[in-house]
Amino acid sequence: MENRSLYNVASSGMEQAASTNKVLRNTYMLLGMTLLFSAGTAGVSMALGLGHGAALVLTLVGFGLLFVVNRLADTAKGLPAIFAFTGVMGASLGPLLSYYLSMPGGSTLVLQALGGTAVVFFALSAYALTTRKDFSFLGGFLMVGLLVAVVAMIANIFLAIPALSLTISSAVVFIMSGLILYDTSRIIHGGETNYIRATVGLYLNIYNLFIHLLSLLTALGGDD
Repeated sequence: MENRSLYNVASSGMEQAASTNKVLRNTYMLLGMTLLFSAGTAGVSMALGLGHGAALVLTLVGFGLLFVVNRLADTAKGLPAIFAFTGVMGASLGPLLSYYLSMPGGSTLVLQALGGTAVVFFALSAYALTTRKDFSFLGGFLMVGLLVAVVAMIANIFLAIPALSLTISSAVVFIMSGLILYDTSRIIHGGETNYIRATVGLYLNIYNLFIHLLSLLTALGGDD
């Protein structure tokens, strides 16, 4: 009886590990595809010369699609929904990228932001995957920090204080870095078993990390 119990525990552990590895594999595969798709739609947006008003509309549409993705994540319609979401979000980046690329040294700043985002994501993901630490304790702190950052961003639309903008971008970079650890940890420890939702979380972390790292590099470079 004891041997059978030990066998059941071992079998259950192996099944859980296999399930977690499957979610991780599917998540990173889908994340890679959605990032490439976003890059493509951003390029199309730039080629069409979309303005900042169009970018705002696309961002609002993207937020609407985010709710659609979460609702359809457990169905066959979840995959086309997430590509619609990431495609729209990528297109919304077009005007912003066009603005930065038109600046002196703008292409270098964009490449630095892309490189920095990749380094941060891969380094933190590798750390979470290698150490297998549980970063769930960061959840509450990160959500409060994100809420404060959003309120500060809205306030700074009216205040337009450069120092506050720099502070917000710095804070968001740290928050997104923490969320990469948190979201990866949730997948590893079974807190997130749906790879579509897991992909959305990591995609948004990378998306916001890139935008605010670009803003931060520009401000520190004295071009903003």
